[in-house]
Amino acid sequence: MADNTLDVAAIKNGTNNPDDSRVIDPKPDKSTFVRVKTTLPKRPFPLNAERKAVYTERLIIRPLSKTDLPALHELRTQPEVMVWTYLGVVDKDIGETWQRLERFVEGNERENYNCAICLREEGGKMIGIGGFHNAMWSFGWPEIGYMFRREYWGRGFGKEFMRGWEGIWGALERGVVELMVDPRSVVVVEGEGERGVVEEVVIAVTAEGNKASQRILEGSGFERFLTWEEEDGGGRGLVRLPTYRFVVGKGGR
Repeated sequence: MADNTLDVAAIKNGTNNPDDSRVIDPKPDKSTFVRVKTTLPKRPFPLNAERKAVYTERLIIRPLSKTDLPALHELRTQPEVMVWTYLGVVDKDIGETWQRLERFVEGNERENYNCAICLREEGGKMIGIGGFHNAMWSFGWPEIGYMFRREYWGRGFGKEFMRGWEGIWGALERGVVELMVDPRSVVVVEGEGERGVVEEVVIAVTAEGNKASQRILEGSGFERFLTWEEEDGGGRGLVRLPTYRFVVGKGGR
């Protein structure tokens, strides 16, 4: 769309090929993005010291701290965890882990909302990390990600974290913004399409083989709307990426 206006007739407000991730859609292309009006949490975000921990049935979802470095390093040196990341390999040393953590602490957190995921039992042991970080957005929307220690897979902690995080994200103060977004990601506000007003969306990108993560998303109100391919950062070739969206404030769509 050369004029970057929202073409309501071209927007699909349903899931694209929901049952067949073998169907490959074109990858996001910023030259096709359209301008929309929506809402987003106001930024910069509060400092970690100003953020409150959220308690779920079994978890504490709290701000990250530089004291989380040893626990994060343990997480990021588990090959079973890191294989699903962009680079696909463990951190080579604790200095590399600090480079990751530093972006979320020490006053650097104002452009992200990443959290430590801890157990209410076992002395508040950190078992994962998750939330929004200010990476380049593939579709123009905020993207959520999460990682859990392998010992805690398959026990429902992923869905429990997502319920807590959706509450945190949804409670942030918002403002009206204009964004350039992939038109395939758009969910038009009923009756407002001609004005370019669309629902606020969060995106989650998964790897095709990561079925556990896809089950977490699908059980948390996300819907898959396309699958695309990208060169893997670890030199493993093209990777298929089932991609999901969540309509903020509506518990999904």
